[in-house]
Amino acid sequence: MRYAQERRERAEAADEWLARLLGEAEGAALVAVGGYGRRQLCPGSDLDVVLLHDGSRDQAEIGRLADSIWYPIWDAKTMLDHSVRTVAEARSVAQQDLPVALGMLTARHVAGDPALTEALRATLLADWRKHAVKRLPELRQMREERRERHGELAYRLEGDLKECAGGLRDADSLTAIAASWIADVPHGAPEQAQEFLLDVRFALHMRTGRSADRLLLQEQDDLAAELDFAGADQLMTAVADAARTIDYACDVAWRRVEQALAARNRSTGIGGLLRRSAPPREPLADGVVRAEGEAALALAADLGDPVLPLRIASAAARAGLPIAPASLERLASAGADLTEPWPEAARAELLRLLGAGPGLVQVWEELDRTGILVRLLPEWERIRSLPQRNALHVHTVDRHIIETVVHAAERTRRVSRPDLLLAAALCHDLGKGLPGDHCEIGADLTAKLAARLGFAPADVATLTALTHYHLLFAELAVHRDPADPATLAPLLAAAADSGTGPAEFVALLHLLTEADSQATGPAVWSPWRASLYRELAARAKTVLTGGVGSAGSASAAHADDEADQTLVSQAVAASDQIAVKALAPGSAGIGRIDVAIPDQVGVLALVAGVLTLRHIRVLAAEINTVEADGVPYAVQRWTVAAEYGSLPDLGRLRTDLRSARSGTLKVGERLETRDRERASVRKQAALTPSPSVRLLAGASRDATVLEVRAEDSPGLLHRIASAIAGIGGDITRARIATLGPQAVDVFYLRPDAGAEAIGSAASEELVDAVHAALS
Repeated sequence: MRYAQERRERAEAADEWLARLLGEAEGAALVAVGGYGRRQLCPGSDLDVVLLHDGSRDQAEIGRLADSIWYPIWDAKTMLDHSVRTVAEARSVAQQDLPVALGMLTARHVAGDPALTEALRATLLADWRKHAVKRLPELRQMREERRERHGELAYRLEGDLKECAGGLRDADSLTAIAASWIADVPHGAPEQAQEFLLDVRFALHMRTGRSADRLLLQEQDDLAAELDFAGADQLMTAVADAARTIDYACDVAWRRVEQALAARNRSTGIGGLLRRSAPPREPLADGVVRAEGEAALALAADLGDPVLPLRIASAAARAGLPIAPASLERLASAGADLTEPWPEAARAELLRLLGAGPGLVQVWEELDRTGILVRLLPEWERIRSLPQRNALHVHTVDRHIIETVVHAAERTRRVSRPDLLLAAALCHDLGKGLPGDHCEIGADLTAKLAARLGFAPADVATLTALTHYHLLFAELAVHRDPADPATLAPLLAAAADSGTGPAEFVALLHLLTEADSQATGPAVWSPWRASLYRELAARAKTVLTGGVGSAGSASAAHADDEADQTLVSQAVAASDQIAVKALAPGSAGIGRIDVAIPDQVGVLALVAGVLTLRHIRVLAAEINTVEADGVPYAVQRWTVAAEYGSLPDLGRLRTDLRSARSGTLKVGERLETRDRERASVRKQAALTPSPSVRLLAGASRDATVLEVRAEDSPGLLHRIASAIAGIGGDITRARIATLGPQAVDVFYLRPDAGAEAIGSAASEELVDAVHAALS
């Protein structure tokens, strides 16, 4: 490993320094514990040291000895984690504090009386083994808490090298398990993976000049160069592979611990001798049994059966069991290859595996770690541990695909072809990591894979189309006006080209989109987004069924018209000509605020600014114009959520609208002031992409459609709408969406009011004005 020698040399230099500081003191010893004890010092590591003494000195004398050691270390600006204890005191603390016990398991003598160090090591190891039945479950609980808090290093874009599952703390826990003598742990690959992660940590400390453990995106390119990788993706792929190796080794080790403890329990008590035999083996599938909490090969299993790896995987996943390591090793070395196309039995087992739900994740990982998966699906080799340079995603490409399959399995009862939904979830992102559009490339890969798996030609066509168009549904639902006939046109065209009926294709694409969004992460998936998907699916179904349900749509439209007229009537009767109505937020905190206000250019920007000042996050906006006594009123329906806390009082909101309309509340100035204050304390990302402003040809039949993609910030909608109003643009509808740090806003403008055909001087002026507002 690249920096292994440097880590040892740092530890040896620290040893020499501490030995000089201790001098010839009798009845005392300096002991290195933790990472220092393991000789794993990185540039930002602290010195974790225990000053042991035999208790023969009084407290003042031992205090002076300690000060003579600690103060020179502090003066040298070296981080120090120190303690002063007798062997008995160290033992007592270790019995009460599990992290302390773990650090002392690798205690190493540095200087002074070696008998004290040896007494400490012997005592602590004896205690650890004596109380392992109690301490090991506590250690495992710590691991699960870290996993819950920090996630998995293998699948995080910016993982913590120490704290994440599969990180350095997990690697250290393998040493603790082995020291218990309860069960053995995997060797070889986990130690190599740990050394690699230590190399990355060493380089990270050198790069940042501090004790840093999180692999931030802005550091990854430089780290890759320092560690001789071609790029950040290659570095992070290697990190993920090392983390998966450690995580898998931990899973195996903890199962061995469970089995050993269960065996102990069976052998204790009355009749224990009779219960020492292995527990019964329960059949799960042909050639597969449940044994000691694992899915294992039956004694008579036919290793020449090419479907057997898929059969044990699907049985294990559906039972929520891991696969026994010994069985995986047998299958990896002796498994037979499937014929192409796959026989129906193999495809059926694959689909059962994909439909197993959460149990799929662990089993898929086990197949991958042992090489069985790539033998079955060679396409997996390229995307394994492949990072995604996209802050919306929380997982690497391979894990994202599996999470998508898990969420698709939750939705299989909502379609008539659940097999196609599951297969599409498996295939949808296979094109990532290759040059070009991953949807088009993935479609080609899907066509070949689906044919190899034995799907019928019509099903191959459907799966290919689902992969090709798997981003289309979300784009239309979130960023287009669902009421505009042009919105449905691309979706219906895609459905017409599929190998299944158009209505079934739309249903499959709808649920694939839901599963994909949910697997992407909280920046993309929300109840509000799900409602947009349902709305688009319902409109498509109405059209595909020949207008069935259009009466209901007309009734809803009529109800909206009546509600608009009622709100406008309230505005006409009000002294300030403003009416505000709110619907209570739902369970997700999403509500609706309807505003009726005299129509004029810039009124959308005015209301948007007031909402921003009141810390209201805009999710969508619909605008209608209603005349009353010859005066046009803008009726705005805002779908909103509180930025934090709860939505504001309507009376205060109405007061702000009145003041803004009269000019006494300077909305623009207030927002600019707040932006300056926030900018002074806000840390900017290393690379922020430039805003994108463009007109979308063919997105509407009766409006000019402007799309703006920019970094999200308070007041963004106000700035954009003000820029549009500044050149006379008249916004009729708007679709507002925030995806993580990015806002994607789409505005529908009247073509005869400041926005002309694409390519005209007016359209160029519009784009330039919005660009200027965002600069």
